[in-house]
Amino acid sequence: MLANGHVITVLTRNPEAAARLGTPLKIITSLDEIRDDAPVDAIINLAGEPLANGLWTKRKRAKIITSRTQMLQDIHKLCTRLYVPPKTIVIASAIGWYGLRGDEKLTEQSPARPCFTHDVCSALEAEADKLKAFKCRVVKLRIGLVLGTEGGMLANLLVPFEYGLGGPIGSGEQWMSWIDLDDVIRLIIHALATDKLEGPVNAVAPNPVKNAGLAKALGSALQRPALIPMPAKPLEFALGDFARELLLAGQRILPEKALSTGFTFNAETIEEALAASLPVQKAAPEPRSRPVHNNIICEK
Repeated sequence: MLANGHVITVLTRNPEAAARLGTPLKIITSLDEIRDDAPVDAIINLAGEPLANGLWTKRKRAKIITSRTQMLQDIHKLCTRLYVPPKTIVIASAIGWYGLRGDEKLTEQSPARPCFTHDVCSALEAEADKLKAFKCRVVKLRIGLVLGTEGGMLANLLVPFEYGLGGPIGSGEQWMSWIDLDDVIRLIIHALATDKLEGPVNAVAPNPVKNAGLAKALGSALQRPALIPMPAKPLEFALGDFARELLLAGQRILPEKALSTGFTFNAETIEEALAASLPVQKAAPEPRSRPVHNNIICEK
């Protein structure tokens, strides 16, 4: 985006880390720092308390939901005072919106089933829909398992697999709808540049795999065995709904909207994605998009 002459403002709680990126970003710690007359073409909202970094206590659940809805309420306040609201707002939702669905093939047209991850995504997307009042295009990226080594599930799996202790989780039959980190970035840019793309968009690769397939591919990529299963019962006992929703169940998601608007995935298979991610991430490809003069990326 910077290579195309865009001006990027990053909202973050950790300005020191953002400054270490070594790119000419404008770094802020509050949306109040943006002037009312600032020209803002697009907002990308990635903010939210992580789901996978602790037990889902009552307090943790409230924090997960509030961190997402509050950020969107803050963006609503910003749009209210801007002389010219942004043309496009892209928010990070998740495939948890669909609930626990077994072997069903799911597209953006599929209905949801209740569970906590659906409640989180539903609350987030409901707040996002309120931004349509500013006549802007709202894209809700329902992101799957992101394959990157800096954090998330893949990073957590690496240690046992590197020691030869990896394997399927539970039955291994649950579907894992994944996406390469570079493709997430490219899909965000595609969403900014594609005027007809609006509403929910599944940010997943076109070839989901079962958990056993992911374990096998990860073991192969690391040249380690992947034979030691992680039993379901102890996980359910220790982690409750966290284990049931994030580890032992899954969704078989297809990226219908992304493909229908001409997006192509650099990594279409799990083997391609892991080859790109391990041991070192590949460089992000040169984005192809029309000019967007001023973007705000919210990452709290």
